[in-house]
Amino acid sequence: MRRWGLTIALDPHRELPIFLQLAQTIADAIRRGRLKPGEALPGTRALAEQLRLNRNTVVAAYEELAAEGLVHTRVGGGTFVAPSLPAPTHAAPAANDAPTFALAERMHAVPAVQMPPPGSLMIAHSLPDTRLFPAEALTRAFRRAIVQRGRSLIGYAEPCGHPRLREELAKMLRSTRALPATADCLMVTRSLEQGIDLVARMLLKIGDAVAVESFGYPPAWSVLRLAGARLLPVPVDDEGMDVSALEDALKHQRIRAVFLTPHHQFPTACVMSAARRKRLAALATQHHFAIIEDDYDHEFHYAGKPVLPIATGPGHSNVIYIGSLSNLFAPGISTGFIHAPPAVFGHLAGLRAASDPRTDVAMECAIAELFEDGEWLRHMRRMRRTYAARRDVLANTLQRYLGGAVQFRIPDGGLGLWARVDDAIDIDRWSVEGEREGVQFFGARRYDFHQRDQPYLRLGFSYLDEIELEEAVRRMARALARVATQRPLKTARTTAAASTEYATGTTAQT
Repeated sequence: MRRWGLTIALDPHRELPIFLQLAQTIADAIRRGRLKPGEALPGTRALAEQLRLNRNTVVAAYEELAAEGLVHTRVGGGTFVAPSLPAPTHAAPAANDAPTFALAERMHAVPAVQMPPPGSLMIAHSLPDTRLFPAEALTRAFRRAIVQRGRSLIGYAEPCGHPRLREELAKMLRSTRALPATADCLMVTRSLEQGIDLVARMLLKIGDAVAVESFGYPPAWSVLRLAGARLLPVPVDDEGMDVSALEDALKHQRIRAVFLTPHHQFPTACVMSAARRKRLAALATQHHFAIIEDDYDHEFHYAGKPVLPIATGPGHSNVIYIGSLSNLFAPGISTGFIHAPPAVFGHLAGLRAASDPRTDVAMECAIAELFEDGEWLRHMRRMRRTYAARRDVLANTLQRYLGGAVQFRIPDGGLGLWARVDDAIDIDRWSVEGEREGVQFFGARRYDFHQRDQPYLRLGFSYLDEIELEEAVRRMARALARVATQRPLKTARTTAAASTEYATGTTAQT
């Protein structure tokens, strides 16, 4: 049943008769998909009253539509859009519907995150396991926030986020990351990407050079490009971004900012060495560029103590620190944050107030409740133990079922494992066969700045439980066997040699 009136504009001054104007308008709505197949049209009497027309005019228009095969009438039952129609034309607009202005082409192709079909296992992404989401705790916290705060939660919102959550985040950053954080220099954002976007728009002019990791996070590259950045890829190895390569680039051009993930480099999961962090901070001071430090999953470090952010060390006044809670909770709870030096924060706050002044106060207060009652800390510890165990299961299962086909080092932290695939293996064919076996994974081309074929896989261990991880790797092994039967594999390295490399820990991550 239609709940909304059918808005129609007619022009009595046109030479075309009113009944034909009405028929053309409805026909256009049908062809463009505004009116769907099988949808009921307003009754002739009701539409005549709405448009202030004679009912016979509406009847004549409906008869015209019926003659074109666009509608059909049921005796005593009304008029309906025909069930079988051509595809709506909005999928391929007419030439006069196309915009005449130019569109910027700064985007990097970002593959969509698609959930696997029923029965398939997704080991390609390192998303948090939403089955472990503390829904009851958040529901209680949300209820307490609403009851206790009442009208204040639906009143004016501070653009930088609710003071309670900002204060709790500042405490957490001081305690766990040694950042000199205060609520006055900390902003809550809707997502990690919004944080990057705000920083980029504050810092950059069109054409400014921004150095990024050559293996990295494509959505961040897209955000930086939208702000006008010209991106310069810098190589990544076992110690993170190659700062020597960056230093060479600085001899030839001015760089406005460096964007990187030093703690658990995405996607390789390597940790940037202390020497490189120190050298990068010194270069930022010497060459007057900003460091945008993306610490997207700091909580998940399993071996030894987490490495402290660059923002805590020398040169921290040049560092803007960005983080997120989504990997701890769920992708749908994508709350992020920015910590910036006082001289910078005021500009960020002004930009946020102008572009997005209304924050989700109720959710922010609920998350603050989780911090205040200790649930955030308890949940973090549970997830750290769970994901560390899953990491070990994935590593053992890969070694058991795939042997020398992949080499890797067990990462100290993060939610994914970076594996070097034997040169003899066609990763794309393996991935296709994996889909047929019911497991989703893909090569590292999508993480490469130049989107070149790369002999690596990023395998996530957070999204699946231990049993599912083992089954996913078994399916990968079956898929690889099918690839091998289709065409003999090249003899780039023997399985025995590859297994020796794995056992001695001599393989490289990038």
